[in-house]
Amino acid sequence: MLGVVLALVVGTDPEADRYRSKLLGDPVPAFDLPLLGGGRVSDETIAGGAVIVNFWNTWCIPCLEEHPALVEFYRRHADGPDFVMIGIVRDDTRAAVRRYVRERPVGWMIAFDPEVQAALGFGTRGQPETFAISPDGVIVGANIGASTVADLERMLGAARGER
Repeated sequence: MLGVVLALVVGTDPEADRYRSKLLGDPVPAFDLPLLGGGRVSDETIAGGAVIVNFWNTWCIPCLEEHPALVEFYRRHADGPDFVMIGIVRDDTRAAVRRYVRERPVGWMIAFDPEVQAALGFGTRGQPETFAISPDGVIVGANIGASTVADLERMLGAARGER
């Protein structure tokens, strides 16, 4: 019995799972969230596009460090007909987010997750966390922690089926 247990455990890294999303290959969780500028965004309204979803907040140091990469990535793809990018704010106030977007370039949709509906659905553990969703609604990429432009490009490629 001990031999079987050791055989199953050898070569596994208990920390490896810490940086992987268990949702890869699963359908995008249902969500319906208010947008900073009014209106709403939901899993249904983004269907059919190559979607990047970024969970963040204004007081998160890695989120602040990640922001220039998000700006550059969005600049490259904003005019793409199939491209959608959403920043979902968790654990923050509307006033802080309004101030943040006044002071920094943010062209993508900003949504609030006041009841942590989306954060729980996506299984987030903190912020920043970024997910890529294919046009048919499947999570095909995830990055836990600050993303680089290269990370975002890789995830968008996966969402577009360009693996």
